[in-house]
Amino acid sequence: MKLTFLYAPVTDLAAGIAFYRDVLGWDEAWREGDHTVAFATPDSDVQVMVSIDTDPAGPMFLVDSVDAYLAANPALAADAAVQDIPDGKVARLADPAGNAFYVLDQQAAA
Repeated sequence: MKLTFLYAPVTDLAAGIAFYRDVLGWDEAWREGDHTVAFATPDSDVQVMVSIDTDPAGPMFLVDSVDAYLAANPALAADAAVQDIPDGKVARLADPAGNAFYVLDQQAAA
């Protein structure tokens, strides 16, 4: 498991982009359509992924396989909301306090 992204949902993507780019001075790392932009954070491999999706904010961890991770952690699998993403899958999970976290894989890119 490797922390890869911090997911930051926004209601206005243009305003989110302006904040991370113009206020914080971060560089855009990649973009997916009209709904998601990731920013490189200084002195870190972790990116902040800004999106108009409505999922709750939280850390995103890269795993070899979402399916294998959930199979190895059956207590988490019961609450997983698994979605297909470009080149892989992502599962939204929650800790006992209800804080969201995510696991994702990049199977097609491997």
